[in-house]
Amino acid sequence: MSSRNGDNHILTVVLDIFETATVLWWRFFDWVAVMSWKTLGVVVLTAFIIAAPVLKLPELGLFFVVISVAIKVLAGGKRSADLKAAEATSKANVEALERRLMEAQMAALQAQIEPHFLFNTLALIGQLIETDPLQASQIHTHLIQYLRSAMPQMREKNTGRLGQQVALSRAYLNIMQARMRDRLTVNFDVPVYLADAAFPSMMLQTLVENSIKHGLEPKTEGGHIDIRAGLAGRHLQVTVKDNGVGFDVHADDGIGLSNIRERLKVLYGQEAQLLIEAPLDGGAQVSISVPYSPG
Repeated sequence: MSSRNGDNHILTVVLDIFETATVLWWRFFDWVAVMSWKTLGVVVLTAFIIAAPVLKLPELGLFFVVISVAIKVLAGGKRSADLKAAEATSKANVEALERRLMEAQMAALQAQIEPHFLFNTLALIGQLIETDPLQASQIHTHLIQYLRSAMPQMREKNTGRLGQQVALSRAYLNIMQARMRDRLTVNFDVPVYLADAAFPSMMLQTLVENSIKHGLEPKTEGGHIDIRAGLAGRHLQVTVKDNGVGFDVHADDGIGLSNIRERLKVLYGQEAQLLIEAPLDGGAQVSISVPYSPG
């Protein structure tokens, strides 16, 4: 029994040594495969100098040189490509996770915004049913248009078209005009040929809601919103400008703008931009620039 335990112990030690040697070998293999020829030359020369004159083992130095060069010649290119592919896959997985996180944050943001807007609109319809049935009917129609535009976009997750975004914002602003009456005027300048251009869902709507909430509603006399879209080189630029109370361009972004900025980074990297400006004549101007894709 004691002899068997001893044999098992020896076997365990041998297996541990073999496993450690295997790990070290593949680490050495990867290290040699990805290093440059210049660096490898310095390493093998140093190893040979140490092994021959210092350790008195020239055969060991020569063996190291032969093995290193063989690995580099036979497997260096493939192994380097494999490692780079693995790194690219890992990066893509991280970006996919970031994109899903951003979509979840957008859904959570919409879940906070939509009930407030819907309840206010339904309350307005209820008030107008007895005092102004015609206007109540019009707002009801605008609300249906808004919901028909909003629901598909919330499901599409970043794959919307500019025409869809404009239709949603137009329906929303029709409702807000019914609420604010002559305190709100609106102008759209969006060329028809840009309707099918790719534009991330709900971004334009967020800019429009910000203009109403932070720019025009706090202003006693209300004001004007101008929505424009056009091409700037190879980019599609969408701008929302208002003549409201304005805001401090040096202040931190709110939840909506921060969400847009992060989504743009995940979707386009450095190819997209969110620009916030304070026009000389007052108010605020916010632009989103994304690579143009005609759809």
